Amino acid sequence: MNLVIRKGTKEDIPELLKLIRELARYEKAEHEVSNTPEMMLKDGFGDSPVFGSYVAEADGVIAGLAVYYYRYSTWKGKRIYLEDIIVTESHRGKGIGKSLFEEVMATVLREQCTGMMWQVLDWNEPAINFYKRFNTRFDGEWINCHLDSGDIIKLMNSADN
Repeated sequence: MNLVIRKGTKEDIPELLKLIRELARYEKAEHEVSNTPEMMLKDGFGDSPVFGSYVAEADGVIAGLAVYYYRYSTWKGKRIYLEDIIVTESHRGKGIGKSLFEEVMATVLREQCTGMMWQVLDWNEPAINFYKRFNTRFDGEWINCHLDSGDIIKLMNSADN
């Protein structure tokens, strides 16, 4: 297999969305995907990009994706948040995920970040075992929190009353 890891481009967006949907199906949450090609174009390749990506091409076919962005920790400084590594099911077990992960780690060093972080679902044993190979520290004391924009609108409207 000829493997090439490269920066994602706007031309990759249709394939990247296919990979994102494949991951969502695996996580039994495809109904939660609301991202669009237009959003990805603006957010990743517009005037003020908010994410970066690496694409894995196996024999000329996009077989994997890593999406990351910069975050700032008041305790640690500039860090990279690895949003997702996705490898198509037919290409798993061939070192593609490892190559993508290593490229993001190299970005941490190139960009003089203090480290990187990410999340993994507690039931995703293959991913957990993958990350264990890198001597990953798993934090058990943090609880994930989120508000979607629809919830924020409701809260802000009710605060005005």
